[in-house]
Amino acid sequence: MNYGNLTLHTDKYQINMMYAHWKQGSLNNKAVFEAYFRKLPFGNGYAVFAGLQRIIEYVRHLRFAEDDIAFLREQEERYDEGFLDELRRFEFRGHLHAVPEGTLVFPNEPLVRVEARIFEAQLLETAILNFMNYQTLIATKASRIKRVAPNDTLLEFGTRRAQEADAAVWGARAAYLAGFHATSNLRAGQLFGIPVKGTHAHSWVQDHDTEEEAFRKFAEALPDQVSLLVDTYDTLKSGVPNAIRTAKRLELAGKRLQSIRIDSGDLAYTSQKAREMLDKAGLAYVKIIASNDLDENIILDLKAQNAKIDVWGVGTQLITAADQPSLGGIYKLVAREDRGVYEPVIKISGNPEKVSNPGVKELYRIVDRNSGKAEADYIVLREEEDVRQGKPLKLFDPVHPYRSKVVKDYEAVPLLQAIFASGEFVYRQPALEDIRRYHEEQLKLFWPEFLRKLNPEFYKVNLSQAAWDLKMDLIKKFQEEGQ
Repeated sequence: MNYGNLTLHTDKYQINMMYAHWKQGSLNNKAVFEAYFRKLPFGNGYAVFAGLQRIIEYVRHLRFAEDDIAFLREQEERYDEGFLDELRRFEFRGHLHAVPEGTLVFPNEPLVRVEARIFEAQLLETAILNFMNYQTLIATKASRIKRVAPNDTLLEFGTRRAQEADAAVWGARAAYLAGFHATSNLRAGQLFGIPVKGTHAHSWVQDHDTEEEAFRKFAEALPDQVSLLVDTYDTLKSGVPNAIRTAKRLELAGKRLQSIRIDSGDLAYTSQKAREMLDKAGLAYVKIIASNDLDENIILDLKAQNAKIDVWGVGTQLITAADQPSLGGIYKLVAREDRGVYEPVIKISGNPEKVSNPGVKELYRIVDRNSGKAEADYIVLREEEDVRQGKPLKLFDPVHPYRSKVVKDYEAVPLLQAIFASGEFVYRQPALEDIRRYHEEQLKLFWPEFLRKLNPEFYKVNLSQAAWDLKMDLIKKFQEEGQ
């Protein structure tokens, strides 16, 4: 079994629908799907798109191997051998567009668009959503943490609490692109070039006769990278004093203690007292790291209490997105081929927020030229020209259409970028460091009220008049037909 082959990383109903299209002779009909989410996570004012690199690698290696075929042959559906032969020839030949990783994104706007044979587009759904949903969630959580500690060092410490190895590695990458500075996961460092940081565990101290001996031997082993965990027994009575004695020995050898780490107790009080002790000993250069189930709420509270913490090690709450462990992204059909042209399609629901936006669409960020700030995001039908020509735009709220505004002096930044064209990879994949810088530039586009942690202002995502009219026409059509 090849654990690196993700072709069957899909739900069975995708294969069943592909089989039905093959049986009915409709497998080559073209279709357009869009992936998006309906609600921002964590009560945040924005999300951070991530997962594109994983999507790219998935699509580039999408092939049905013989062990995949053999497994499908065993299924209770008893797929025809002709269908299995079709799968042997499978490759993605369609178009895929996506917003760049690190982009600030909002509900109901297309983040990934797949235009291909229905036979191909259907297969991609599960994996795209899996990669997009998880990594966007973690990147958003990381960005929230970064917002409350913008000038501090942030370490991702979540591997042992992540939901399996892939979550740990790709979660570390998502956190890094959104502003974290390093990870404890060596494999993430190896794969993506993320800086890797680590101290030692309580077991190192427990495995020695005394805490001071444990610190001394650790410093002897790693004299240029000494960070000591000081809360195994008593942080202020033994841990910090022993760390200070170790630091003085290092100074005699021309070295420096880099930091101490506190992993329990009252982090505000303990860090304040530890800082006093370190400073009194002439060790103002020694930084204080805090860990212990931290998240943006605890960090904000600790900073309000004037905690003397320089570095935050964030693990479980980040890597599992503990307060909202799912983004809820969806992948919806928006157009299908009918006699050689695309026919827009809509999903209607008793829940108004679940009614889809039909048609093949483009997404633009409307930036006011005077302020340099984002005014709104604007969803248009692909054939519309006004926004590309810089003509005045009427922006209105799709939920409350009577609320509108006309913008004239703007730059329309297209967000959906070509990733695959007719199956060929055409995207220039940026380096991870470039994605981090791009994310920082994205944040500068928005007024602070959209970025704040508590009660953020609602950022507008507008439909063009043509896109709105199409949606209303299709709703009316199906209501009248009673379908």
